[in-house]
Amino acid sequence: MNKTLREAYVEASLFLSQHQVMEPEHNAELLLCHVLRLSRASFLMRMPEPFPAEHEVEWQAVLARKASGEPAQYIIGEQEFYGLPFEVTPDVLIPRPETELLVEAVVKEGRRLWPDGAPTAADIGTGSGAIAVTLASQCPTWRIAASDISPAALAVAQRNAARNSVAARIAWHSGDLLAPLAGQGLDILVSNPPYIPASVIAGLQSEVRDYEPRTALDGGTDGLDPYRRMLAQLPLLAAPPRVVGFELGQGQAREVAAWMEAAGHWDTVYIVSDLAGIERHVMAVRE
Repeated sequence: MNKTLREAYVEASLFLSQHQVMEPEHNAELLLCHVLRLSRASFLMRMPEPFPAEHEVEWQAVLARKASGEPAQYIIGEQEFYGLPFEVTPDVLIPRPETELLVEAVVKEGRRLWPDGAPTAADIGTGSGAIAVTLASQCPTWRIAASDISPAALAVAQRNAARNSVAARIAWHSGDLLAPLAGQGLDILVSNPPYIPASVIAGLQSEVRDYEPRTALDGGTDGLDPYRRMLAQLPLLAAPPRVVGFELGQGQAREVAAWMEAAGHWDTVYIVSDLAGIERHVMAVRE
């Protein structure tokens, strides 16, 4: 008798656990839904049913990839962010839930400062386009720009913009941080750049270290090089943006906040913690 979906789920969870995969039950469910082309609700309803034999070869291949450490998002090719679907490939960092809080903070400040207007917002180091596409979706009157040094990442971001019906409202720029936006006027600058110290990367969990693009992880000796460089590049713009929002790693926010206060371009600089209580984002605002 064929195994049921429930039995396949239990076996996969145990198998992944034995291979030190984090959250084995969640990954088993996610991958089963992918292989069987089922929503989570449909999968849960059909757990007593037999596992379809025609999917066995694909199922075993997917399990082997996950057991080797490959992120489930790359296997599936998708990650949800702010309720929107995003294609993800090994060319881009997988969007994280904490970045949604950065988007929320930027949207809040932008709507407060431009209640009836159309500010220009730029997402620097856009990667999958998660921030830029979400801003375009949430704030239809805003003008959005997005830059990345990786042509492959920009291609993924552009596909995600088209998928979420905002492609016509985002201007794409290829280049290093603020350089491709030289001479332009930006009202809002937002960035989730690489912030992991180079010496720490070798000790990261294999899912991150061995699969996500190093250019999206490596922030230099102390992880703060991209922030130094963006602040140093501000004179390239027509004027310093009225709102700046940065995402950072654990223990980095206060140092970057101090730099921004010392720069003197903004009236208020404050830190936003993520849901785990980690000081994750720095916001700077000029009234």
